[in-house]
Amino acid sequence: MPLLGIAVLIAAVVGLLLAFTFRGSGEKPAVVGAELDRQAPDVSLLSRDGRKVTLADFRGKVVVLSPILTLCHEVCPITTGAFISMQRAVRRAGLGDRVEFAEISVDPWRDSPARLRAFARYTGVDVTLLTGTERNLHRFWRFFGVAFFKTPEPRPADVDWWTHKPLTFDVAHSDGVFFVDQHGRWRVAMVGMPNVHGRLAARLRRLLGKQGLTNLAHPETPWTVSQALQDLGYLLGRRIPA
Repeated sequence: MPLLGIAVLIAAVVGLLLAFTFRGSGEKPAVVGAELDRQAPDVSLLSRDGRKVTLADFRGKVVVLSPILTLCHEVCPITTGAFISMQRAVRRAGLGDRVEFAEISVDPWRDSPARLRAFARYTGVDVTLLTGTERNLHRFWRFFGVAFFKTPEPRPADVDWWTHKPLTFDVAHSDGVFFVDQHGRWRVAMVGMPNVHGRLAARLRRLLGKQGLTNLAHPETPWTVSQALQDLGYLLGRRIPA
């Protein structure tokens, strides 16, 4: 879960770099985020049932991915809510078999496959959840411009929803949503927090702390579900109503 000043700064810098590097005379106006065209790495990750997974396993689908930690109290539950809304829209459009929504951990120290399974049961989410070793997660997220690191002082009110014990450390990370096309190439990036217009399922809202509720009401550098669906539709060659 991002420490606000650090995460916003990282997101802003990454956003500016992407915008200036990849937007130019050939930009396509249908795309809201920053356009790219880079082969994504096939880093070995772990599914919630402990299987080895790489992005190559999703060839033929557009992969929509974002960082997550299951102990997040600030942005991740809101991103999960946005993914659920996007997933529903994609299924209504009859495109469910062409898209994979994946939330990939930035907390290799605690997000084991068992914790991912418990998180899915606790929240009822139906998106792909992946974790991995510290080395592999750093390697994976470094490619997408996402930084994450331990911070030693979590807020006193933040507790582990699984063990109900106070947290001993937090994880700061940058936020965004990233689109990898059917051929395994990173094509679009949208940095910042999702704007879900204050609407979030109760099972996800109860994970938010004070700062998370502020982010829900007033997201910084926001992107919306409609914008993300527009970029996803661009890659699929079809409009997806929100």
